[in-house]
Amino acid sequence: MTTTQLTPAQHAILAKAINTSGGKIDWFPDHVKGGARKKVLDGLFNRALITPDGEGWCVAAEGYDALGMKRPHINPSTFEAKLDAIIANAEAAQDAPDATAAPQTTDAELEADVAACEAVWAKNAATAQAKPRTRDNSKQAEVIRMLQRPEGATIGQICTATGWQAHTVRGTFAGAFKKKLGLTITSDKPQGGERVYRIA
Repeated sequence: MTTTQLTPAQHAILAKAINTSGGKIDWFPDHVKGGARKKVLDGLFNRALITPDGEGWCVAAEGYDALGMKRPHINPSTFEAKLDAIIANAEAAQDAPDATAAPQTTDAELEADVAACEAVWAKNAATAQAKPRTRDNSKQAEVIRMLQRPEGATIGQICTATGWQAHTVRGTFAGAFKKKLGLTITSDKPQGGERVYRIA
């Protein structure tokens, strides 16, 4: 197992998260504050050592590798977090003025992660005792209606309307809408605004 060169602050943050909070990053050294904290997190994220976890961050499998520690058991939320990170990277690449400056994700990598997430979701759906819903009043139908509006919809608006988290919305775009229903989702980001999604 190869180890990655880390700064003392990066090493301390990863080690503390792994050893005391199940991989969730909720502690920083006293001298790492404000802009320095963001810089350390950006450095860890850009090297794929951490991944978004709701409103915070958690140690990615590669972060465990960097410390020479055994990776934790993979669960559905790990797949969702990884998918969320890949989509965020793709959006960053789309927004960057120079495409070579942003992280690149290949279609094959995205397809593999979407397939992995769908497999987990399908397994969970098969074991869940969900009440049958009609297609017309489902959350998926509501999201499609929002995306068909001329003004489209933002991730935040869809989360508010459905109660879903952002990674669930993005996973629905990539899985149910694009792959299963064959819908084409377009997006644009007005200057200073939030990215808006529409069905083409």
